[in-house]
Amino acid sequence: MLDANFPPAGYIPANSSVPGIDLFMPAPQLEKQEAIVEFRCPQCNGETAYNAADGGLNCAYCGFHEPPPKEVVGKGAEAFEFTVTTVEWAAHGWGIVRDELQCQNCGALTAVPPGDLTHTCPFCASNQVVHRQAPQDLLRPRFLIPLKISEEECRTAVREWLGSSWMTPGKLRHLARTAHYAPIYIPYWTFDAFSTSVWRAQVAHTRRYRHYNLSTKKWETRTKTEWKWESGNVRLHIDDLLVSGTNKLSRLLLERIQRYNLHELVLYDPSFLAGVQAQAYDVQLDHAWAEARRQMRARTKSACQAQATSQRMRNFSMNLDFSQESWRYILMPLYVATYRYEDKTYQVMINGQTGVVGGQRPVDWRKIGLLAGLALLPGVFTGLLSLILLIFNEGGFPLLAITAFLLALGAAVAFYLVHHAQQLDDI
Repeated sequence: MLDANFPPAGYIPANSSVPGIDLFMPAPQLEKQEAIVEFRCPQCNGETAYNAADGGLNCAYCGFHEPPPKEVVGKGAEAFEFTVTTVEWAAHGWGIVRDELQCQNCGALTAVPPGDLTHTCPFCASNQVVHRQAPQDLLRPRFLIPLKISEEECRTAVREWLGSSWMTPGKLRHLARTAHYAPIYIPYWTFDAFSTSVWRAQVAHTRRYRHYNLSTKKWETRTKTEWKWESGNVRLHIDDLLVSGTNKLSRLLLERIQRYNLHELVLYDPSFLAGVQAQAYDVQLDHAWAEARRQMRARTKSACQAQATSQRMRNFSMNLDFSQESWRYILMPLYVATYRYEDKTYQVMINGQTGVVGGQRPVDWRKIGLLAGLALLPGVFTGLLSLILLIFNEGGFPLLAITAFLLALGAAVAFYLVHHAQQLDDI
């Protein structure tokens, strides 16, 4: 007969594979679900908003300022193992009253402060949006990097960036003044793991040797490739691999600006969202982990191939295992701006921590066409000259070779200009 005090407090029954044997395990710690709060000024009861200058809360009505808790945890931010328990017991929701902006054009879901009267999607500038109360069933972020860049600093950085390429229209810089810069926190998953692999491949070894050619009666230097089996093992520690938690933003633009310093991670607090938009993740944890594993596998394969004595190989194989896998759900600061030029909408993103700018810029194709024509002009001129000389039997054949060279060179320059311009215009 079991003791009335058994199991002890804090333990729950566990599955037992042996009949008649009862097992107990420590009960998982339920993370405290913070009450949903609103941020009101203690002096005038007006709405407060996050201030990127020092991370405090500012009242727009009476000027009251309150610095928020800002415990920097950096790279020591707690990670979670891949277990059902950690996901089930994690906190959910934003921990603050939020509305949700659903764009009917691009499908983006953006959490906005209650009472926010905006009717424009920050990602595509569409006015086809629907307001509704934000759900509280998604995982709550545990850490974030606070906004450090102000809207005016964004405006200056974008103005310089818009005018940094001679391929863009000259009047483009003036659009930086009229664009609206929406501060927003975007979701990211970070993953840590150790990858252990054993590899094997045939590696090419080239050796040179002297050979006497009987037909020419001369010694010649020849090369011979020999394939030799090589093997090795690699163990990598992959730390804080970032995977975007949203499909609504251009991956190319995010890669250009996502050089975030994770040493500045702080504990998540709802006060950071006061007056700031935020986007919940639409890439689920399991899908993000599959993408992280793909990137980890590619890194490990590159490390294995780097061990070989030659980079020319065949029949490569690799056995790969992951261990000590963990994850975090964090928020990163971002400014999103859209502007219109000649009836077309362009998007710009600014890293809210570093101020790095990435985005779309229209190309002045008249400039490109003019320069491409100038690049081809010398070849056309010499071609016409050689044709005239040939007509009058003045020996224009030497100029034909020069014409071919100049036309080939001009075509290469023109191709480079058009290709580079397309990359700038078609992000």
